[in-house]
Amino acid sequence: MEIVLARPRGFCAGVKRAISIVSRALELHGAPVYVLHEIVHNTHVINELTANGAVFVEQLEDVPAGSVTIFSAHGVSRAVVERAAMLGLRTIDATCPLVAQVHRRVIALNQKNYDVLVIGHKGHPEVEGTCGHADGAVQVLSSPEEVETLTVTDPAKVGCVTQTTLSLDDTAEILAAIRRRFPAIAEPERTDICFATTNRQKAVRRLAGMVGLVLVVGSKSSSNSNRLREVAKSQGIPAYLIDDAHEIDSAWLNGVRRIGLTAGASAPEHLVTETISWLRQHGAVSVTEMAGDEEKVSFQLPDMMS
Repeated sequence: MEIVLARPRGFCAGVKRAISIVSRALELHGAPVYVLHEIVHNTHVINELTANGAVFVEQLEDVPAGSVTIFSAHGVSRAVVERAAMLGLRTIDATCPLVAQVHRRVIALNQKNYDVLVIGHKGHPEVEGTCGHADGAVQVLSSPEEVETLTVTDPAKVGCVTQTTLSLDDTAEILAAIRRRFPAIAEPERTDICFATTNRQKAVRRLAGMVGLVLVVGSKSSSNSNRLREVAKSQGIPAYLIDDAHEIDSAWLNGVRRIGLTAGASAPEHLVTETISWLRQHGAVSVTEMAGDEEKVSFQLPDMMS
């Protein structure tokens, strides 16, 4: 068996920044530091940060007054920010800068009296945070069919934004339906889907054409990891999402000569290394990395972290 590694894969700039914020907060303020929701959607990252003194909570009321509290990379609504201030919490915002950019677009569209359509998964923390920045009408769309039943204030004044971790293919279908229904739609010059999500999906699409099986390292709660599995599967080959090597079923490898391996934007590289070791123990004899662009983007930490 041969292993072919996707490039790029693994941590994106926003995830690196969010994890660094929690680690730096622990250094500056000591444990515990509280985090509202999972800082990123990866079981191993959460466990590692918990071991270092981070406490993850689902509601602000669970945080003692005066405590350092971090908002996750997925972003939060303005109501959450205001509630944290009322509770006397010392907050640090780890929202990915690309998600924050979507928030600003929602605000700008509403200020022009546009209804805003958010393409994304209902209930996802990023989508809830984005909707929570609206000053006017906002609706979430998860399928092309939902576009047909939409009611808006003025069909000539409709804008849209996108959850940053969606599939390019799925989003294209919904956008096409929106454009048919609302020809004057105000949309960003380039997709809101982040460059890292786009790069990883394109890499997996190429990878799938080279192998007989794709393994995606990432947690089930990770939207971008799930999309990578879907992209690989759409190319007509078996694809599985695994939290780590322990979730591999050796039966998947039967008759497979080349295995493609990638990782979601919130999955640490050491999990890829451990998966390679597992595959070597089960018949893999070589590891190569496909050609691909190197991501050089990085995001600064908040000023309060300096």
